[in-house]
Amino acid sequence: MGSHRRTAPSSGSERSTALALGLLSAAATALGAVPATAAPQEDSRAEVDRLYREAEKATEAYNAADERADALRREIADAQDGIARKQHRVNTMRETLGSLAGSQYRSGGLDPALALLLSEDPEDYLRKASVLDRLGVHQTAELRKLRGTLRSLSQDRAEAAKRLGALERSRKAAATHKRTVELKLAEARRLLGSLPAGERAAWDRASRSGRTDLLGPGGAPASGRAAAAVAAARSALGKPYVWGANGPSGFDCSGLTQWAYAQAGVALPRTSQAQRYAGRQVPLSEARPGDLVLYRSDASHVGMYMGNGQVIHAPYPGAPVRYDPVGMMPVSSVTRV
Repeated sequence: MGSHRRTAPSSGSERSTALALGLLSAAATALGAVPATAAPQEDSRAEVDRLYREAEKATEAYNAADERADALRREIADAQDGIARKQHRVNTMRETLGSLAGSQYRSGGLDPALALLLSEDPEDYLRKASVLDRLGVHQTAELRKLRGTLRSLSQDRAEAAKRLGALERSRKAAATHKRTVELKLAEARRLLGSLPAGERAAWDRASRSGRTDLLGPGGAPASGRAAAAVAAARSALGKPYVWGANGPSGFDCSGLTQWAYAQAGVALPRTSQAQRYAGRQVPLSEARPGDLVLYRSDASHVGMYMGNGQVIHAPYPGAPVRYDPVGMMPVSSVTRV
């Protein structure tokens, strides 16, 4: 998201969920403490800038929570499939041992050891070592298999329950981040709407300003996949900024770079902070088309370098995917995928 060139505070987006929720709650409370009408127009522009910065940080936190929730859903689905298969094996083993017990009963009585089949807790029954002495070799092997499968099934169910708890926490975190984003964006839009047309134009010019002499033309893309990603990013020019979106009809900043590289067959992480480490770090002076340019000390914004001192990025709500100077805000790192 494009912003006025001021140094942004660190975000701490990798902190624990509890701490993040506390900080976001405090930030949301503080939103109502700065009345726009009481500030000069220059201060209002700075406040819009700050709100957009903080909204983008919350957007990336939302993306991270949403990505984690998706991963947990897949893990839970896999675990449930495994549990169902093991439960089927348990049922089959019980049927086999039940047949043995029925056969023994019809031939003259039920071996006391096989009474465990009637027990609600065969594990407890099998702890009695004397039982195993009365079982045949085949029965012993089958009962040991049953015991092992029951233990494994119990462990799988406990692990699935833990993942379900983590999924619920992740959902709540994502919902909190979403509310924070919506509050900040609504306040930013209100402030922008309260400015005269000339002031709004001045803010937009400031958000697009920056040094273009930081590096040379940049030459050709570093690889064929970088060239394909560059072409994809160019095809997205003019598409709207949609927070939490990763294409193809709308994008947030990291959603655009993720989508562009996906068209080149490369899977990037969902958040700008994770994309920072998705390749090799190179100096800004050596950036080439297709490199990811990370902004601010917390890497809360990302664009794709296009050469000639320009990046393509998804700036902020209301501004479409566009070209801007690479130095539009402080660059923290450059990643070559």
